[in-house]
Amino acid sequence: MNVAKWLVLALLALPLAELAVFIAVAAAWGFVAALALLIGLSLAGGVILRRAGGQHVQRVRMAMRDGFGRQQFTALSADGTGGLTLLGGFLLAIPGLITGAIGLLVLLVPLWRSLTGAALGRRAPPTAPDGVVDLEPDQWRQVEDPRLPGRERNGTER
Repeated sequence: MNVAKWLVLALLALPLAELAVFIAVAAAWGFVAALALLIGLSLAGGVILRRAGGQHVQRVRMAMRDGFGRQQFTALSADGTGGLTLLGGFLLAIPGLITGAIGLLVLLVPLWRSLTGAALGRRAPPTAPDGVVDLEPDQWRQVEDPRLPGRERNGTER
């Protein structure tokens, strides 16, 4: 079988596996504890998507719009932990213990990077409330926009 058939089969089997895991956890810990765990994981995913999701979704949209045709995903690679945060929050928000466990594992990568970065003294460039990042002069260069020939930077004609 090809990959697409295996993927469809896995997606069809996921609800049955989620149900089996929920029944096993409910038998071990009790129904109320298993239900509280399920609801807690889903609420945690919603909170993560609400707090961090909007900024990262906007960055991914901009990267896809600007670099998709030219095969340049520099903004996506720069926002790698943001994409993992989105994926982890999405997996947590899906009601299920398997997807919740996978979501928690995915969220460990951004958490680990932020903790090791803080421990080593590295920090992200400060951002203004409008999302502008202030960079040092050696961290950027000016590139002419090929889509706007004959225009100055402020939008007026030359």
